[in-house]
Amino acid sequence: MPRILVVDNDEGLVHFLTRLYAKLGYEVASCSDGVSALARVSQEPFDVILLDYKMPGLNGLDTLAEIKRLQVKTPVIIMTAFGTTETAIEAMKRGAYDYLLKPFDTEELKRITADALEVSRLMREVVSLPDAVNRITADDPHGAVVGNNRKIQEVFKLIGQVAAKDVTVLITGESGTGKELVARAIYHHSHRVEKPFMAVNCAAIPETLFESELFGYERGAFTGADRTHIGKFERCHEGTLFFDEIGDMSLATQAKVLRVLQEGEFERLGGTETIKVDVRLLAATNKNLEKEVRQGRFREDLYYRLRIISIHLPPLRARLDDVPALVDYFVGRFAAEYGSPVRYVAENTIRKLQSYPWPGNVRQLENCLRRAVLMCHGDVLLAEHVRLEPEGESGPPAGGAELAPALQQRVDDLVSEVLGAVGKRAHASLIDLVERTLITRALEQCAYNQVHTARLLGISRNTLRHRIRKYALEPPRGDSPPET
Repeated sequence: MPRILVVDNDEGLVHFLTRLYAKLGYEVASCSDGVSALARVSQEPFDVILLDYKMPGLNGLDTLAEIKRLQVKTPVIIMTAFGTTETAIEAMKRGAYDYLLKPFDTEELKRITADALEVSRLMREVVSLPDAVNRITADDPHGAVVGNNRKIQEVFKLIGQVAAKDVTVLITGESGTGKELVARAIYHHSHRVEKPFMAVNCAAIPETLFESELFGYERGAFTGADRTHIGKFERCHEGTLFFDEIGDMSLATQAKVLRVLQEGEFERLGGTETIKVDVRLLAATNKNLEKEVRQGRFREDLYYRLRIISIHLPPLRARLDDVPALVDYFVGRFAAEYGSPVRYVAENTIRKLQSYPWPGNVRQLENCLRRAVLMCHGDVLLAEHVRLEPEGESGPPAGGAELAPALQQRVDDLVSEVLGAVGKRAHASLIDLVERTLITRALEQCAYNQVHTARLLGISRNTLRHRIRKYALEPPRGDSPPET
């Protein structure tokens, strides 16, 4: 459960934030001044800290500086009702993640908090790589790149060679092969490990918002720009910025990104001040960028700038000999996570898994094994616990009318178990009840972020929106769920 610390001497605001975050599933602690906050931070870890700018005694800027010394990877959101926007921006230059002007909009607060929690997770979860001495274990609480196949071993070597060198890296491979894990491994083994790591999904952000997300904007730059917004490049100064699915970036945005790479500077939208940044860029794509360049959809100069170093991740079907190691890792991890009695995997289960082509790659295998562990009630995972999708039907649904196979199977399995106990009455309503429960729990787990929820459930965002409307699954207090 994410832990949030609220530091403010306004008791009413603290009470409001405590209730709001508790409804979102977060654990909340509070302090009324900077001194007590520092005492708390020195003893306990937090995932995000909300810090008032003007407090009795130690002011917000001094408190911020000390917090960043004690918990360098904890995002701090500044709250202020005093001073100017420049004051808040100065706080960001000193290490704050973002700022909110009081009175603030609840939706904006939830969005910024969710983003900060994701940044906190990415920076804290160290990605493990096997070496000659240390073997990755299934109870490793963080991410891991697993495999003994020659192709994946070459990936490990490249990560080790480039991580400490301040160069741009292009990571290629099909969806589900682990490109984000490789990017995070590079970050965690680099000299920028104590600085921010931020991921940008180029396919998930609408084109109209993309430039403002990257470069920020000045107050009044366009209708609705009621405050200065700091973009990802500025927030990530001296850190690492990961562009996932960079092949979906527009040509206009590509030109601006190229300028940052070449000159280390940019302007916010609507602004005239040139802002200098030092950011290491990592990029990933499942597209053939050489083909995209030939067809005029990707800038040739940016392509060659990105692929100073290139790391290609092989599909799982090209390294099926790694399936046993991956099974050991995921089954051990999920058994610990869900308190399952599973300890062993039958040999025919391994053979079944190795005979499948895995079009969704490691991510598909991971989701398959998660379900299998949940369905297994003994200590041996049998082939009957493994449900494989028919080949050619594992992709995301084209529309929103039907459930994706992954979610449909989870619904069917739960319904079957319940029907076995209560008989076959009310079958349709029971399906709706189970489906509604699954989606509700996923929304709560993802703080009502639709992109993250859809990814967790294995369905498209359109399907998720349809189900939210169907079951009236609105967030607490009737607010609409954030989509990104």
